[in-house]
Amino acid sequence: MQKCGLILAIAGFALWSLARFQLGKSFSVSAQARQLVTRGLYSRICNPIYVFGSLFIIGYILLLGRPLWLLIFLIIVPLQLWRARKEGRVLEAKFGEEYRAYRARTWF
Repeated sequence: MQKCGLILAIAGFALWSLARFQLGKSFSVSAQARQLVTRGLYSRICNPIYVFGSLFIIGYILLLGRPLWLLIFLIIVPLQLWRARKEGRVLEAKFGEEYRAYRARTWF
C-alpha cells in the first residue's frame, strides 16, 4: 500500500505541477477568466489541477498507511465539483461558444 501511495503521490504532484505551470498567469484562487487555456493537460482534462491534486492526496494518505482518511473525499469531491461549475460559468460568460466547444471535448 505504501509503495502504491508513493507512486500516486509523486505522479499526482508532478502532474499537478505541470498543470499549474501550463495554466500560467491564468491561475487564480477565485474564479476569473483571463484566457482560455486549452493546451497540454488542459487539452484533455478541463480541471487537471483538481484531478491531480486529488491523486496526490490519495497517494499521500496511502503512503501514510491511513486508508480510512480517504473518507475526506466525501467533503473534497463535492467542493471541487462546486468550484469547477463556478469556474465554468465564469469562463462560459467570457468565452461563450469557444468554451462550450472546449468543454464538450474534455473530461471533468
